[in-house]
Formats: sequence, structure tokens, C-alpha cells
Amino acid sequence: MKILLIYLSVLVGCLGLAVLASKSFTTTPCWCWSRDQGMVVKPKPHPVSNEYVSYGSYGSESDWSNPERIIPLDYDQAQGKRIFYQQCVWCHADTTPAGPSNRSNVTPAPPLMNDGAVLNGESDASLQKIIALGGSAVGKSAMMPPYGTSLTQDEINDLIAYMRVIAVPEYHRPSGKVNGTWRSKPS
Repeated sequence: MKILLIYLSVLVGCLGLAVLASKSFTTTPCWCWSRDQGMVVKPKPHPVSNEYVSYGSYGSESDWSNPERIIPLDYDQAQGKRIFYQQCVWCHADTTPAGPSNRSNVTPAPPLMNDGAVLNGESDASLQKIIALGGSAVGKSAMMPPYGTSLTQDEINDLIAYMRVIAVPEYHRPSGKVNGTWRSKPS
């Protein structure tokens, strides 16, 4: 019984000292902390970002050919960028966030995702088919796997929107059908 009484009195004394100490400290409670560290959690400073490049922009992408040019992305294009960096960057870019890509190991070499000279000639429907069914299903490289079961139609459309906005030379949507064929806008 005496031990229990001693234990409780020490516990109450320690708690009392802790409360008293917390009210009397105007500076940091530990001599090893710097004065500006304190016990208050300060908000993290946010570096200036170019995420919102323009009104209505949901993100941005640096032009792969000219890093000083920043391309603002709308919502669908930003979602396409996310999908690109999850699924496509390994074969359709020269570098990845993790280092070199696998592009040099693939034969034939897949086009860069911003290669407008190659991809601007493909219609959106053709690109949808290539992405969904894979390269071998449409007479392209068998190294291009089908993504029709792992990506939704909206995600494929977002990916195509991203491809179109980063294309060099710039992509211009066809203006309409003339005699059953698509004609592009005059430059």
C-alpha cells in the first residue's frame, strides 16, 4: 500500500511540474533548440511555382525542345500528363523522372510523345485505336502494348489531348470534311 501511495504522489507531482513548467516557459523548453525553433508548428514555405500559368490552367509542361517555353495545360491535358508519366514515359521519352528511358532498347524506336512530325499525321481515332488495341493490332510495332483494359476511354482521350498540346511542330485540328476527307486549317 505504501508503494502505491508513493507512486501516485510522484505521478501527481510530475504532472503538476509539467503543467507549471508549460505555463512559465516563454522561450523554448530545451536548451539544445535554437530560439526560432520553438514548440509552435510553423507552416511550410511554398516555393513560387508555375503550376497555374494562366487563368483556367491546371498545370504546365516545359516544352521538351525549348525548356524556357512553358505550355499551360487544361484539366484534360493535365490528366493526360499524369497518365503519360505513369504509363508511357518509359518508351516515349528520352529521359524519365527516374533517369534514362527504355526507348533506346526498343526496336523500332517508338516516336517521342511530342514528335508532331510523326503523330500529327495520325487522327484522334487512329491514336485511340493504337493506344487501346496495341501496336500489333493496327500494323505498328508489337512492342506497343494494348492499354484498352487498363485505361478508360476518357483517360485515352486525355492522353491524346496531352500529346496534341506538347506536339512540335504544333498540332492543328482538322477544320472539316471536304469530299469525305479531313482538311487541316491553313497555317
